[in-house]
Amino acid sequence: MKKGIAVLLLCAALLALPGCAAAEEISVVASFYPVYVLAENVLLDVPGVTLSSMTPPTTGCLHDYQLLTSDMRALGKAEALLVNGAGMESFLPDVTGQFPRLRIIDCSEGVDLMADEEHEEHEEHEEHEGHHHHDGEGNAHIWLDPKNAVQMVKNLRDGLAELLPESAELIQSNADAYIERLTALDEELAAAIGALPRRDIVTFHEAFPYFARAYGLNVCAVVTVEPDEPVSPRMLRDVIQTVREHGNPPLFSEPQYESSALTAIAAETGAPVYELDPLVTGDGSLTAYEDTMRRNLAVLQEALGD
Repeated sequence: MKKGIAVLLLCAALLALPGCAAAEEISVVASFYPVYVLAENVLLDVPGVTLSSMTPPTTGCLHDYQLLTSDMRALGKAEALLVNGAGMESFLPDVTGQFPRLRIIDCSEGVDLMADEEHEEHEEHEEHEGHHHHDGEGNAHIWLDPKNAVQMVKNLRDGLAELLPESAELIQSNADAYIERLTALDEELAAAIGALPRRDIVTFHEAFPYFARAYGLNVCAVVTVEPDEPVSPRMLRDVIQTVREHGNPPLFSEPQYESSALTAIAAETGAPVYELDPLVTGDGSLTAYEDTMRRNLAVLQEALGD
């Protein structure tokens, strides 16, 4: 009995020594929903790591997002922050200043970024009416082109393999499998959208230029640059005129945002309204990216088909 107690005491003493306690899980934080969905596929079944999203899956795009105290607490415990990049996380300088040792994995590295032409046009309109907006860094909605999503997965793969070298092989295998799925999805979308007889669309906000470029669609008008931005009378008149000039192409709302402006445009022009999902909210399932894209495809086939 005394020998057994001695063994237990020895084990307890060893566990109390530095490096002998059970290793805590490494915390990895994704900035928002689409980055989280990509990352959970890359980290599937990887031991010793906890992936979370800094923002709730109902947040939407991080346009002008203000960091919360809860965000700072989560980042203070994290080893890495996974960001979309391309200017989406405008709060990033505050994070790196507060947590200089936090590893930042930027998903936008190597992505061919598009200039934010619609932002510039809307800024000109607003300046004429006495309003001014901050300058953006271009269009950050890179994930909506599956080819870009593949590059984002590669960036996550490389950064996470460096952070977790003992799991690098599994991370590589997960990334390879996910890239294969995303590539098949891209081919499916290209074939189906390429067969549609019409190409013009009008979107609620600037979320879809990468998607349109990938599949040969023409975004002939955007109602507003940022979803919470009020639509001025001049902007509304310009969109109505453009819609009429293009023969009343379909208008696309987004499930995350309400738009009375789209309702007004539809009433003025007779253009039909459909819904496209920019993949910024959802259930966080491993197939969320593919599922959302295929739902969008079905909507486009209805809106742009014969």
